[in-house]
Amino acid sequence: MQNRMMDWDDVKIFLAIAKAGSLGAAARACGQTQPTMGRRLKALEGALGQTLFQRTSHGFVLTDEGAAILAHAQRMEEEAIGLERTLAGQDQQLEGSLRITSSDWFGVHVLTPVLSDFNRAHPGVALELVTESRPLSLARRETDIAFRIVRFEEADVIQRRLLRLDYGLYRRRDAEAEASRIITMDRAFRHLPDAVWLRERFPDAPIAIRSNSRDVQAKACMAGAGLAVLPTLMADSNPELERCEVEDSPPGRDVWMGYHRDLRRLPRLRALVDFFIARLASP
Repeated sequence: MQNRMMDWDDVKIFLAIAKAGSLGAAARACGQTQPTMGRRLKALEGALGQTLFQRTSHGFVLTDEGAAILAHAQRMEEEAIGLERTLAGQDQQLEGSLRITSSDWFGVHVLTPVLSDFNRAHPGVALELVTESRPLSLARRETDIAFRIVRFEEADVIQRRLLRLDYGLYRRRDAEAEASRIITMDRAFRHLPDAVWLRERFPDAPIAIRSNSRDVQAKACMAGAGLAVLPTLMADSNPELERCEVEDSPPGRDVWMGYHRDLRRLPRLRALVDFFIARLASP
């Protein structure tokens, strides 16, 4: 390193490119332009006297020197994020922002009404709800509160079982007693208990539609495409759907809520967690 200490901003550029694999994707993640990212990377490599990436037709690949730096850079990122969490946890004002993540249907049908009520009670807190299947990291502050249907395995996460989700078999209300086709999860989620239950109960039924979205499945069921297993919290209130009587109901799932322990004293997070518990927690 030619008489120059690595700057944290340079580390963030390096990590963004290493994670994204291309300048374009890294630029979008950092809110920078691609030429700016290229110039900053070139300046960093010049300052270090090392080539950090090999430019290939498939993107940017770490060189041996880049791979050696990566572990140190990741530790720098962890320390910086830890510092942010500590400072955030010392904030005693019930204002600021909170980011929440969950699956799409749970966010739309379960969390949104609760978040709206919380915001009316605490207008100084700006809430951001991100719904996607990819689990966002609590440790890296990608989210402040997360809801999952499996226990959290990350270190330093405070978690609790919030509620039990029941599922039912549904058809369009004016449909025949037995539908000949089924609506189910896509192949990436075919291992989920309700998808396995549906496949075992109707082994010979053709599949009408596959989707990883419960809302898509519900819409298809409402359109008469076939039978679908849906969360009762979502489907029971839909006047266009009717729950089928079955001897053995589809298996339910537990919903877990988690947040990083460094934020446990943050007033606005504590208030929202308590609000979720009061509104949603099962006995």
